[in-house]
Amino acid sequence: MKTYDVILIGTGQATGTILGELLQRKLKIATIESDRVGGTCVNWGCTPTKTLIASARAAHVARRGADFGVQTADFSVYFPTVMERVNAMRQPSSEGFRNWLEEATDFYAGTASFEEAHTVRVNGARLSGKTIIIHTGTRSRKPQIAGIDSVTWLDNQGILALEELPKHLLVIGGSYIGLEFAQALRRLGSAVTVFEHNERIVTREDPDISAIALEVLSAEGIEFQLGAEATRLSPGSRYAGDVTLSYNQNGRERSIEGSHILIAVGRVPNSDRLNLDAAGVAVDKRGFILVDDVGRTSVPHIYALGDVNGRGAFTHTSVHDGQVFLDHLDGGTRKISDRTPIHSMFIDPPLARVGMSEAEARKSGKPVLVATMPMSKINRAREKDETAGLAKVLVEPDSKRLLGATIFGVGGDEIIGMLALAIQAGLPYTALQQTVLPHPTVAELMPWLFADLKPLA
Repeated sequence: MKTYDVILIGTGQATGTILGELLQRKLKIATIESDRVGGTCVNWGCTPTKTLIASARAAHVARRGADFGVQTADFSVYFPTVMERVNAMRQPSSEGFRNWLEEATDFYAGTASFEEAHTVRVNGARLSGKTIIIHTGTRSRKPQIAGIDSVTWLDNQGILALEELPKHLLVIGGSYIGLEFAQALRRLGSAVTVFEHNERIVTREDPDISAIALEVLSAEGIEFQLGAEATRLSPGSRYAGDVTLSYNQNGRERSIEGSHILIAVGRVPNSDRLNLDAAGVAVDKRGFILVDDVGRTSVPHIYALGDVNGRGAFTHTSVHDGQVFLDHLDGGTRKISDRTPIHSMFIDPPLARVGMSEAEARKSGKPVLVATMPMSKINRAREKDETAGLAKVLVEPDSKRLLGATIFGVGGDEIIGMLALAIQAGLPYTALQQTVLPHPTVAELMPWLFADLKPLA
């Protein structure tokens, strides 16, 4: 048995965040990875999907060339080149990360399984660790749909392995992952139909934001079936590989045939293969590992960072978990619960939010002021002819502090950082109003939003 100061199980973004510091402390470290190094972000999430979305936006802009006086009569999409670009972005990142791990640590390619609280087995080898960090992430949830095993269905990993553009992509799930792929492939030339069992898409956002998203995506030719519950999957009848989706909508059974189907209905934690019972590590009813405010599990020397702990579902929350862990090692006071929730959905225009939504503010029952501004009132958006969307801010009346903001529009994914900083620093909104921002930008109009603050009706 080999003994280590630290065993890292999984190599997502928290691993990259903490490893350099651990190595500087001259600790003996083992890293274990059952799949591609780098986790979801590098291999199947941020890096490849945003590369794909960039190609899709290039196609969209080319298609709109005539609106700007640019003729693009010979415009076409060559999907193999699109995917070559995606792979050229993600593969070096994963390979470079792996090379570093192999040089700096004892690297084990395989699935880890606990034998007891300090001992892990991988590929027949037994490793003992003083501190063990679980960073195994999540995977796509497989829903209970009759016939699902009779067809080839795609998740966020499988869709990035496509070599040909789908003729007609069916998407089950009208939220972040499903909509990003739906818009990207529609822009690249696929017919796309999205099925959502709720009566609106992106239900974690406010209803007015959902309505704008539906309008924007529908205008690009994506078809939506809302209030649609998938009931059965079966092989299609036209070509090999086709799939038929049966669904219930308004009490009526319907069906549709597509060339491919993407299922994007949530994520489940990769904790079930670790034999956590042997180590005494507690999980919740969904399988997420229970942790305290520094990522420590029910076993004091075992930590769980990133998506697997259920405290966040993004690269930036995984990175923050790692930062909190390092601060904890130095006796600091940073806590996971101190962070303000923030995220962006990278449809085009992007949808970004920090802090409270309007629905959450109403549910709180506390006095809240709200102001909104359509993107169509912002000169920079009009100059770009990208006027879809809405900006919204929520303020606590007495302190004048920002409680939350949603920026759904061009540049929103970048502008949200300015508002996140204001929340983190506890600044009153008047500090933003007094800040000089460059013209002409979308950001310069954000301070003017606060001039129209009104109590929630």
